[in-house]
Amino acid sequence: MIRSAEVRVIGPEAEQLGVVGIKRAIDLAREHELDLVEISPSAKPPVCRIMDYSKYKYDQEKKERRIKRHQHVIHLKQIRLKPHIGQGDYQVKLKQVIGFLDKKDKVKINMMYQGREMMHQELGRDIVERMVADLSGYGEPEKAPLLEGKVLSVTIAPITADKKKAVEQPEEDNT
Repeated sequence: MIRSAEVRVIGPEAEQLGVVGIKRAIDLAREHELDLVEISPSAKPPVCRIMDYSKYKYDQEKKERRIKRHQHVIHLKQIRLKPHIGQGDYQVKLKQVIGFLDKKDKVKINMMYQGREMMHQELGRDIVERMVADLSGYGEPEKAPLLEGKVLSVTIAPITADKKKAVEQPEEDNT
């Protein structure tokens, strides 16, 4: 698949073999019983390396799997509240939010207003502020609660391990 007449060849031990013709480069690869792989096609002349291509592909896939395994995808979970929520229902919602934050997911708390509830928005705002205060050890709001139409919403991000330690063990003054 290499289209150039001359290529710069790098040997199997990463040593420079110089600029040679494509036929000679293929012969060198066959002598080592390996593949000739074009690494940099845009260089003048193109750079090729003598290597075991199948082993290289296997190592790359293994590296990608290892990276993917240690990766955490952050999801955005949503909780809907009403201004006239009961204490028991509030506690259930609070436990759900704590569970989401423990799994390192962000949580969007939506206070839904209907009809005349818009006249008393302070009731819903108080509940949202109480929820944010109750979650202070688990997460922190990204910004202040925002009213969009008939929905008051705030997004809570989980506290990182560094911040969590600082919250649990406040620094002592040595004065």
